[in-house]
Amino acid sequence: MKYKTVLFDLDGTLLDTLEDMADALNRIMRKYGLPERTLKEVRSFVGNGARRLIELAAEGVDDETLEQILADYKEDYDRNYLIKTAPYPGILELLKTLRESGVKTGVVSNKPDSTVQELSEALFQDLADVSVGEKTGIRRKPAPDTVLAAMEQLGSTKEDTVYVGDSEVDIATARAAGIPCISVTWGFRDRDMLIEAGAQTFADSSEELLKLL
Repeated sequence: MKYKTVLFDLDGTLLDTLEDMADALNRIMRKYGLPERTLKEVRSFVGNGARRLIELAAEGVDDETLEQILADYKEDYDRNYLIKTAPYPGILELLKTLRESGVKTGVVSNKPDSTVQELSEALFQDLADVSVGEKTGIRRKPAPDTVLAAMEQLGSTKEDTVYVGDSEVDIATARAAGIPCISVTWGFRDRDMLIEAGAQTFADSSEELLKLL
């Protein structure tokens, strides 16, 4: 393997979480009498954490209402995030291959750390060595905090680590952490958007990704 450590974004890279997020969002949008959002819209809104998702989806509401919507969304999603969410095709096999090859793996996400831990345990079992989400003292991406925290836990160096993600946020995160980035095209952003954000290396499938690693 080219790298000794591979760090992965979660939503849109390892897991297809879009429908559970959209369903939770639209239940709350209905509660507040706001227009529901399509999957395409939600896809374009995600990547910068729950607050940014709500700011974009409920654009124009006052600050107090936004905070209420955000709290209700988080509560709903926390109860319903494992209904439709599942790994993308080939992901579990990829993680198994990396494990068998002695490669260290980590998951880094803008979801709350508790949710990241629960998703990793439920869907990856022991295939991810560490999982890091947003929490006190760990800023959300594109700050490099989650990546650097995962590297510290794994005892990894920048020279032997690569970051894999599906969005412009991931590209910026890898850049801030000083490590290379591989952009996958099966997630929440299309190739043109990734190129515009500065992506240079692409994987169109888990098989292609493995070859790059």
